[in-house]
Amino acid sequence: MFYHLVEYLQQTYGHFAGAGLWQYISFRAIVAGVVAFIVSVFFGNYFIDLLKRKHISEQQRDEKTDPFNVGKKGVPTMGGVVLIVATVLPVLLVGNLKNVYLWLMLITTVILGLLGFADDYIKTFKHNKEGLNGWVKIIGQVTLGLIVGLTLRYAPVTTMNETVSVHYENNVRVVEKSPEVKSTRTTIPFFKNHNANYADMFSFLGEEWKYRAGWIFFVLLTVFVVAAVSNGANLNDGMDGMCAGNSAIIGIALIVLAYVSGNTMLADYFDVMYIPGSEELVVYLGAFVGALVGFLWFNGFPAQVFMGDTGSLTIGGIIGVCAVIIHKELLVPILCGVFLMESVSVILQTQVYKFSKRKGQRIRVFKRAPLHDHFRTSVEQVLKNDPTCRILCKGQKNLHHETKIVVRFCIVTLLLAAFTILTLKIR
Repeated sequence: MFYHLVEYLQQTYGHFAGAGLWQYISFRAIVAGVVAFIVSVFFGNYFIDLLKRKHISEQQRDEKTDPFNVGKKGVPTMGGVVLIVATVLPVLLVGNLKNVYLWLMLITTVILGLLGFADDYIKTFKHNKEGLNGWVKIIGQVTLGLIVGLTLRYAPVTTMNETVSVHYENNVRVVEKSPEVKSTRTTIPFFKNHNANYADMFSFLGEEWKYRAGWIFFVLLTVFVVAAVSNGANLNDGMDGMCAGNSAIIGIALIVLAYVSGNTMLADYFDVMYIPGSEELVVYLGAFVGALVGFLWFNGFPAQVFMGDTGSLTIGGIIGVCAVIIHKELLVPILCGVFLMESVSVILQTQVYKFSKRKGQRIRVFKRAPLHDHFRTSVEQVLKNDPTCRILCKGQKNLHHETKIVVRFCIVTLLLAAFTILTLKIR
């Protein structure tokens, strides 16, 4: 809104003091982050009071499973509404609303926000612990993935330059770019030739059909990334400040990657694809990180509010879609390594337990899943509820308080984020 207002005033009345600042991505990203933080804190305070008055609180927590007797029943939930409002409002105020990538991020926020809200509503008001039907969630995530993938395929402005070169002639900067094309190329870590083309996997189909197959693969991969990261973030949301803290770190790393992808000089220096218009993602991500930090004001231990699926599904979707837009989806397993570990731990736990049960045994890989719960659960607690089971990974006898687990998981994410950024130079 303000971006377009300043643009209109410049065109109508000419240049005026301070107008040039709005052309700088860094300025608008910082403004978006600060506004998001302020909105998150002040609106969050009001929203928490409203939730308490309406008795909209967490009822599903089993306090007996926590060895430190941390009581969390009655804590307001659905705090993800705060995250969504605090992210979207600054973007509408300072973002370039003509940018297709910005609209993809807003659509992602709305679709997954509504999906998570419906899940929280069923759990809270219908007192159904299972929440929204799993197939409905999958359909919503697949639909979003298709919208993103097909937009990147067919929208005229979603192009890229595989190579860009910047040099100076007579003190004048000259930018030379390869042709703007639609491409299924992506950045691969650790390789000297930084880009790979999905279409090349289908060379056996012939020159014409390999590109069609490459795009089909890209769209399906987009669906998978969106679903995987949103579910991973959802599983990570089990301790005070856990998901918000990890996601804020991931968001900062994505800011760096998006800024590099949308800046000709940096794209040339790091030898990565230049994606025109992707720099606007930095503004969105600035608001996203600001909203998460503001939410941590209330969500840090002991939590005054939980984000619920309204927040966690939305957070994961934002991260996944942003990575796909800037063609860095293959870096997601590194950047979102904590989300990946949480998802893998649940899959291993459930599949091994089901398989062993059919064989007349009860085998658990971890004491509890997702992985973060393993570190605060004792063997005695598990055997009390399931006396005949065998635990493969018993771990240490000394259990950790959730604050220590959260800090350590955030440290791991910080290291993974730093390593992800380093992959731009490690090849």
